[in-house]
Amino acid sequence: MSKTVIGAFSSRDQAEKAVAELRAKGFEKEISILAKDDRSYTGTDHNSVMSGGDSMTDGATTGGVIGGIAGLAIGAGALAIPGLGPIIAAGPITGMLSGAATGGIAGGLVDWGIPKDRSKFYEEKVKEGNLVATVKTSDDKVDSAAEILRRNGAHDVETH
Repeated sequence: MSKTVIGAFSSRDQAEKAVAELRAKGFEKEISILAKDDRSYTGTDHNSVMSGGDSMTDGATTGGVIGGIAGLAIGAGALAIPGLGPIIAAGPITGMLSGAATGGIAGGLVDWGIPKDRSKFYEEKVKEGNLVATVKTSDDKVDSAAEILRRNGAHDVETH
């Protein structure tokens, strides 16, 4: 049976370090990242920006947080979430979020196994500008994933 470890990061640097350490410890396709996309694209189609050029998904401007994940996971990119605006998502949770656009991030996290009240909590964290990381993994690896997140500065780390 799998469980989901979730935590929030105040900075991209912290999230990048956590992702690098998770990958070094064998977590690859299990990692997902969610972040609010606060960049301005005046007169630009948001989806075309995300599919190439100087975007979060290619890692050129972010130091590789999302870019590093995008190399592992299919479907990294931008999503428009009602009430939040554009967000960046990478990893396996991206499919859940695109299917739950009307339920926002919270709806996608509920589908990912996070209880509704905690899903709303993490949606608020993204609204506040935090990056949220999830690691969906087997029971025997949850403690390791949670410890890596905490060691690299994640707060509000939980397992569900």
